[in-house]
Amino acid sequence: MRIESVEALPAGSDCYVRITTDSGLSGVGEGTFFAWPSATAEIVRAFAPALIGGDPFDVEAHWLALYRAFCMRGMAVTSALSAVDQALWDIRGKYFEVPVWQLLGGRVRRAVRAMRVIDAGAPEDLAEASLTAVRDGFSALKILVFRPGDHGLGQARRIENMVAGFAAVREAVGWDVDVAVELHRNLSPGDAVLFCDEIARLRPLFVEDPIPPDSVMRFAEVAARTRVPLAAGERNTTIWEFAEYSAASGLAYVRPDIGVAGGITHVRKICAIAEAHHQGVCPHAVPSGPVAVAACVQLAMATPNWEVQEHVPQDGPRWTDLVDEVVPLREGYLWPPDRPGLGIDLRDAGLARHPPRAADLTDVPRRADGSVAIR
Repeated sequence: MRIESVEALPAGSDCYVRITTDSGLSGVGEGTFFAWPSATAEIVRAFAPALIGGDPFDVEAHWLALYRAFCMRGMAVTSALSAVDQALWDIRGKYFEVPVWQLLGGRVRRAVRAMRVIDAGAPEDLAEASLTAVRDGFSALKILVFRPGDHGLGQARRIENMVAGFAAVREAVGWDVDVAVELHRNLSPGDAVLFCDEIARLRPLFVEDPIPPDSVMRFAEVAARTRVPLAAGERNTTIWEFAEYSAASGLAYVRPDIGVAGGITHVRKICAIAEAHHQGVCPHAVPSGPVAVAACVQLAMATPNWEVQEHVPQDGPRWTDLVDEVVPLREGYLWPPDRPGLGIDLRDAGLARHPPRAADLTDVPRRADGSVAIR
């Protein structure tokens, strides 16, 4: 069996890939470089000549050849590589007529606990949305407490607003629900420590991305100065970056994105590095599309330290147009499809209804003086 064609299909904010073999068997994957999906598509098309004619089972060899050819790093490159990697794993599962998790060592859990992501808002809105999610069956939430206009506020008021948002949610849902806090890289190290100190009493599951991911050393300083668990990794790629974060940053949770961090091949290794450091895995899965989410669920089924997977509702044309089956959510858990491979296939007609779109750079967060904010 040989690879016969490689298709790059950018749609919306993601780039989907279909690899077809000379036997007619095909696999799908998704690159989640959501700022510029067309850049991912161009790189996938450049990869195609190196893949066509090759053995689709040589997943590791293809990964290394594509990544090491010119040693060009960056998320556009690893996004393309991640999508190709997922598609090759999908082919393997379909060939052996088993879900991908069976090829990764078998399952370690019955299903994957989902963490409902709650968008930023006023404290009362956060509390109401969180209560609704709990009533819908979620036992884990992630709340965004930094609002779009907060960069224009003074430090004391900005931190007070964020603390008030989390306090309102904790009061609403009680102590039996795990609540994580997302900061989206919007604070300086000093402000991050101050915020974490004030919410420690509310027992966050973790505080995510308190500062930009530019420096392992600065992140380690924040971790050393606060009592709350920290999480990061959605803007990192490959085992080499994650090895340093796991070893030196003080992280409690790593957050690889299967659509940019290196696909199933590398995220599996990232999870193993984290396991060796007693760190949990909470992957970046929002705003990923349906194929990347399916790939995450397959890997989660075979990964012991996969703690929880972030989630937003998957209904509507954003997803159902693109694929023939969406990973089912029941009682707060994501359940892997019974079908072989990733358990999901693309709808070409639906993809055509969602042209690729680039990120909007006209609304970059700014401070009151007009300067670009930290994020």
